[in-house]
This record gives sequence, structure tokens and C-alpha cells, in this order.
Amino acid sequence: MKKVIVAALLVVGMTTFAQEKEGRKAGSERLTSEQKVDLQVSKITKDLDLNEKQAKEVRALVTKQVAKREAKRAEMQELKTKKREEMKAQREAEQAAVSSEMKKILTPEQYAKWEKNREERKEGIKEKMAERKEKRKSKNLPESK
Repeated sequence: MKKVIVAALLVVGMTTFAQEKEGRKAGSERLTSEQKVDLQVSKITKDLDLNEKQAKEVRALVTKQVAKREAKRAEMQELKTKKREEMKAQREAEQAAVSSEMKKILTPEQYAKWEKNREERKEGIKEKMAERKEKRKSKNLPESK
């Protein structure tokens, strides 16, 4: 009997914990720069009991910090985009080289069949990616890039 009660309590506890986690993820939206500054300044003001002059100076400092962080985030995002584009161009160049080599090796019929099989594999991969995306949407998870 004790084991059943302990097991039931564990199940209820884990379920509650899992729901809290999901709720936090679903409700977490990006704050604007001004909201971030306000939040940080109000927390510091409350924690350190700042006067108005100190609060204004802290606000100026926090505003600079937030601006720097956002600029850095934008810069990193731009670098990711550039790197992704470079990798895509490199991959396409490699695929073109393989294709031209295969064209030299295979007969026209074999090459056509090879290209057809290659396209079918690409479509299969695209379908799997679409399924994964749908699963993520149904679970309210962030999309991976």
C-alpha cells in the first residue's frame, strides 16, 4: 500500500513539475529594450535602495549595456547568416562537382536514373523536415534553424 501511495505522489509531482516548465516556456516572450532596462533598474533600485539621482545614473549605464548586448546579438546573428550562406554555396559547389564527375563516369541512362534517385532522396528529407516542424508546432517548441 505504501508503495502505491509513493508511486502516485511521484507521478503527480513529476506531472506538476513538467506543466510548470511548459508554462514558463510558452509564456516567455521577448522583452523590448526599454522593458529590459526598466526591469533591471527597478530590481537594482529595490535591492540597493537607490535614490532618484542614483537610479537615473544606473538607468543610463544599464541602457548602454542593453544596447551593447543587442548590437552584439545582431552582429552574431549576421555572422551566422553569412556562415550559413557560405556553407550552402560550398555544398552546392561540391554537389555540382560530384554531378559532373558522375556524368563523365555513367552512361546517359545511368546518369538520369542516378539523378532521379537523388531527387527522390531530397524530397524524402524535405518531407521528414516538414514532419519535424509540424511536431514542434504541435508541442509549442521553438523551431530549430
